[in-house]
Amino acid sequence: MITYFWFELNLNFLLDTFAHKGKRKQLVEILVQKGITNKKVLNAIGTIPRHLFMDSGFVDHAYIDKAFPIGADQTISQPFTVAKQTELLNLEKGSKILEIGTGSGFQTAVLIEMGMHVFSIERQNELFKKTKLFLPKLGYRAKKLIFGDGYKGFKEEAPFDGIVVTAGAPFVPKPLMSQLKIGGRLVIPIGSENQIMTLITRISQTEFKKEEFGEFRFVPLLENKN
Repeated sequence: MITYFWFELNLNFLLDTFAHKGKRKQLVEILVQKGITNKKVLNAIGTIPRHLFMDSGFVDHAYIDKAFPIGADQTISQPFTVAKQTELLNLEKGSKILEIGTGSGFQTAVLIEMGMHVFSIERQNELFKKTKLFLPKLGYRAKKLIFGDGYKGFKEEAPFDGIVVTAGAPFVPKPLMSQLKIGGRLVIPIGSENQIMTLITRISQTEFKKEEFGEFRFVPLLENKN
């Protein structure tokens, strides 16, 4: 019962006010200063009420560029991290995206706000149940939310234009690479304690291009949960 009250509290009492919108505008300006240039990404983050995705104890800090706990030993990612991963996907409206790690649903909402067709996998049942109920209440409807092992991807809907992994992986799962379209892009943080943001582009059936974009820090991507 406590799990669901968290969402009712946010939706009923933490409305999206002019003050929140002003703070989002300031956050977008910070992201621009940090190097985010994709206007569609910036517009999405400037539109979505991040404070509604957070526990009531953290809402006053919702538009600070930091990550915060959301339960189940998971976090809502730093806005810059969300913006960077989305920018690296570099995909247009209507693209088919697989997200590994639904979490709070904030990254999911950013992709949907940009017009993407999103399939998202979450392996923490507590978060899966929360977010499945919560996102539609804000008007964000994914094509499908899946409770499952992100290392396996979602073969039933492959191939994807893009795949984004929102947790740190020690290596690139082969199923995710195989589920990319030719020309598709996989954005994944690779490493143990700290991760290197990595972009893998599928060039052909057997060829992949790898690029790296600096150090980030994520919670670990866990497997074999289900």
